[in-house]
Amino acid sequence: MNNWVSAAAMAVALAGSGVVYASELTRPKAGKVEILRLKDVKPGMHGTAWTVFSGSEPEPVPIEIIGIWKNAIGPRQDVILAKMGGKAKETNVAAGMSGSPVYIEGKLAGAVALRLSVFSPDAICGITPIELMLEIQDFDTSRPADARTPDSIPSQRVASTEIPGELVARLVAAGAQGSLPQRVPAIVPIETPLVFSGFSEHTLGAFEPLFSQMGITAVQGGAGAGNLSAKPAPGWQHSLNPGEAVAGVLVSGDMSATGMGTVTYNDGKRVLAFGHQFFNLGPLDMPMAKSEILMVLGSQFQPTKFGNATEVVGALRQDRYSGIMGELGAEAPSIPVRVKVRSLGNGNAVVKEKDLNFNVFVQQKWTPFLMMLTLFNSLQQMNEYADEMTYRMAGNVELDGANPIHVSTMLAPGELPVPPPMVLAGWWGDKFNRLFLNPVATPKLKRVEVTVDMLPERRVATIENAWTPSTEVEAGTEIPLKIFLRPYRGERIERSLSMKIPAGMPKGEHRILFSDADTLNRMQHAAVLGNRYMDIPETVSLLNQERGNNQLYVSLIEGRPTYYADDKTLPALPASVLNVLQTERTASRALVGSPESAREQISIPFDQVVSGSFSLKITVK
Repeated sequence: MNNWVSAAAMAVALAGSGVVYASELTRPKAGKVEILRLKDVKPGMHGTAWTVFSGSEPEPVPIEIIGIWKNAIGPRQDVILAKMGGKAKETNVAAGMSGSPVYIEGKLAGAVALRLSVFSPDAICGITPIELMLEIQDFDTSRPADARTPDSIPSQRVASTEIPGELVARLVAAGAQGSLPQRVPAIVPIETPLVFSGFSEHTLGAFEPLFSQMGITAVQGGAGAGNLSAKPAPGWQHSLNPGEAVAGVLVSGDMSATGMGTVTYNDGKRVLAFGHQFFNLGPLDMPMAKSEILMVLGSQFQPTKFGNATEVVGALRQDRYSGIMGELGAEAPSIPVRVKVRSLGNGNAVVKEKDLNFNVFVQQKWTPFLMMLTLFNSLQQMNEYADEMTYRMAGNVELDGANPIHVSTMLAPGELPVPPPMVLAGWWGDKFNRLFLNPVATPKLKRVEVTVDMLPERRVATIENAWTPSTEVEAGTEIPLKIFLRPYRGERIERSLSMKIPAGMPKGEHRILFSDADTLNRMQHAAVLGNRYMDIPETVSLLNQERGNNQLYVSLIEGRPTYYADDKTLPALPASVLNVLQTERTASRALVGSPESAREQISIPFDQVVSGSFSLKITVK
């Protein structure tokens, strides 16, 4: 009865301002619909938009056409300007209304997709003509050049400190700007609210500059997309009717991130929504879910819908300039991730443990960023977080058709311009960045697991010097060595070991190098940069070869060059072999060399971050 009264009241209101078609007050359903061409839209026409204000049932909103704004958003990209009434007059044109279908004379004219500036006293909206949205179904697999991805923001130089991970450097660059650009366009796409559930306010604040420059409104939510199955839920055939809320799922589970908008058109299999780009990624495979709206926050500055994704019912297939297209019943791949964070006390006893499970959207530039974002958020939410804390991290990545990746590192607070959790998250995201930016093949990740131990003090040790009783040695013999390290606020550490001088070691001067992991990894990293066509197995091999920074490495160095080819290390390479290799290489597969070679190598494990290097000269008699 209440719904009938509401519809009747709306009919009276609309009748007072123009012709009302009974079909426009009937909730739209999936199926073919008659189209109102842009050329037939005239100023003064009245129609109805459908959008959800609460729950999952769309409500009618009166629309009055103001006129056609020619080339408003691009060449031959006209926009229908209109004024919204009803509840929209109270809330203004809110984020999340993108895609709300507009019917005029019983025909579908387009989707509410833009709003007029900010602080507008009237709910003026821009409507994307339905002809532009229907073009999305005809697109191929071409990718737009201006996709909104975490690596596409303008970068600035960040001090002189080396920060692991390009994403961290870009994030700091974004945050370093005094203010965002002050230019306010006359008409802008309605923001797509990206609802983050299970994320702390501190996390969203840390990443806010990056979100802003990508045109994303980050909204801290409640339940979000908790434990959504990747498979479409039963009844998907009858879901996402025009006017209902739809969400693209980037993260689901104990943490979730979903982008929310409104369905414009549903032919029974394919769905069109938003009326503008999501991220303009072109072809994609992202879980598509139904949503329920909790409320619409009315505001002259930033009105926003708040809601939760409820059930996956298909997959988004296209993300284009004039809207998104999804396929009902389709399944999009996602990566299961498990993050375990443990707070350790004295004697490495576990004081507190947090076990998080979630799924991550698969895309070459978004996946590394989401891995970084979720790890940072996991670390920020531990009560034991402190400035002097040291992080010990180990991760495993299982791939389809390739060996697993095993990585580990330690991080202690230092003088970096960003907090240690951000640096650690950047290091983690960089591993996936190297995998997904592979130019030869796309990695297929089966499962990701990472464990981070939070240790109660700053654990760092710097290599100070080394000693041997005699610097003149004979080939084929063992020599005793001592290495001294200086820890943070502690007594000097001494380690004793022995190294065998190979029987075939040439006579003359050589040196023993005591070093951290970065010193030995540096040349291999240069080899990676010199090869633009590294395949997945080679990339995995290089990631597994990276030395851990919680070990001290002892190398016997001689003055013959080492060369790096792909993931292979070729020490003391004879000139004849080198000439053959060089003739087979190309500019895109460079052969990178170092003037010295390491003949023997010993690693000494520490439960500390080891840094620095020291050389001890010896003479082989």
